[in-house]
Amino acid sequence: MSRRGFIGGVTAGAAFTALPGTATAQTAPPTNPRFFGRLFNNLPPFAPATQQVQEALRELGRPGGIMDAKDPLNEGPVRLITNPELSPNNVDNPFHTAGTTFLGQFIDHDFTFDNNSRLGVPTPPETSPNTRIPTLSLDSVYGGGPNVNPELYEPSDRVKFRLESGGMFEDLPRRSDNVAIIADPRNDENLIIAGIHAAFLKFHNRVVDLVRSQGVPADQVFARAKQIVTWHYQWIIVHEFLPQIIGHGLTTDIQRHGRQFYRPAPGQFFMPVEFQGAVYRFGHSMVRPSYRANRNGDPSGNPATGAPAFFGFIFDPRGQGQADPVDLRGRARARRRFIGFETFFDFGGNQTQHVRPNKRIDTMISTPLFNLPLQAIASGDPPTSLPQRNLLRHLTWSLPSGQAIAEAMRIPILTREIFPELRPLGNNLDASTPLWYYILKEGKYLGDGITLTGVGARICGEVFFGLLQLDTTSYLSAQPNWTPTLPRRNASTFTMVDLLTYARVDPASRGQ
Repeated sequence: MSRRGFIGGVTAGAAFTALPGTATAQTAPPTNPRFFGRLFNNLPPFAPATQQVQEALRELGRPGGIMDAKDPLNEGPVRLITNPELSPNNVDNPFHTAGTTFLGQFIDHDFTFDNNSRLGVPTPPETSPNTRIPTLSLDSVYGGGPNVNPELYEPSDRVKFRLESGGMFEDLPRRSDNVAIIADPRNDENLIIAGIHAAFLKFHNRVVDLVRSQGVPADQVFARAKQIVTWHYQWIIVHEFLPQIIGHGLTTDIQRHGRQFYRPAPGQFFMPVEFQGAVYRFGHSMVRPSYRANRNGDPSGNPATGAPAFFGFIFDPRGQGQADPVDLRGRARARRRFIGFETFFDFGGNQTQHVRPNKRIDTMISTPLFNLPLQAIASGDPPTSLPQRNLLRHLTWSLPSGQAIAEAMRIPILTREIFPELRPLGNNLDASTPLWYYILKEGKYLGDGITLTGVGARICGEVFFGLLQLDTTSYLSAQPNWTPTLPRRNASTFTMVDLLTYARVDPASRGQ
């Protein structure tokens, strides 16, 4: 069977160790939604938290090292988009649009935020708070609601969000120092996720108008609008986002046949560190070096830079301290700093030509992510290499190796022959591999970088479905046969394009 064949099932080949038997979940101790926990309590760490191992992980994730795609940044942000052959190590994914990456980041900020543990310092997950509610309930947008967080809402209409504009279109509300007034500051890390957050604010405000037009009593308008917004968002996750990242087959399998490994007791759902610290960080491999933020936001700019379109690297050291940065970092307001969503999602028709893909799921990470601005790091502390940070987090949580988890799941194991690049690092990393690196290699080796596969896909899918099914307010729990009620292009579903269209941030609403 081909590598792609693995996506629809499980097969063994020369590069795998096949394991017989039926997978069973481990018995888990009591967990708490307010803290992190483990899926695999009985598995040892992939390596001891020694200085030697730390140095090996830093070497693996260093700028210019094994994981650096070595994008030729000197070619500029425009050419790296229009001439993808310039980055032969960083291949496009023709089946994902660029927005998949940032929708995934937005979702991440909705249900997990570790603001307490220290990189590389072993920490029991059960003692480390998750400062987000581990449900897909948009608390990153709503905060505690108008009564708890009135600063997020319009003073003259307390059930609607504040929204401002310093560019051509919508912007997050900001303080005088440009810090966004939002429930989760991470949603202003870059221009694209800030634009998605602003689109959700507009989406909610339009739903409020709809609910009022239906005669819902004033004291019920906010709750009703929030439920409509949240359930449509959850529908997108189940029916669009998850099939994109783990495949339709596994999405359907988990929904129909249940979860095997993420099975907390009722009321004890939690955010697993295997997911938070490793698996869900797969999205970092999909980030492009540069993006076209919009097609016409910079009419007075230099045509050599792509104007009137606004192109920029996702992060560029030259942007530090600039009022209108040359890159796509957040925490700035200027006329050109808005998102033309036709670059990131496919609105069909003549807009399809403007869509850009994201990068494949593999061990090659775009070069700008090896030099993050400190403002994009929640703690504000180095290292500034995102791959180094991800790898050191494996020591923080004492995560098992990818091979050990594959064995526990009865999934064919990638053997050490698949990881020859890790042998020079020592510490047995080619046979006991950090989970994040392992699931990226799974995606590349077994899925051609199109989707997660194996361990990564199963953990990702089960955690998403588990958190939705265990949340009594989600549509999957409260009303599993519910279907979307808002306008949509396809009567059978509701997509991110439909959400953006209803929010009136689509090209047609902007006269494009």
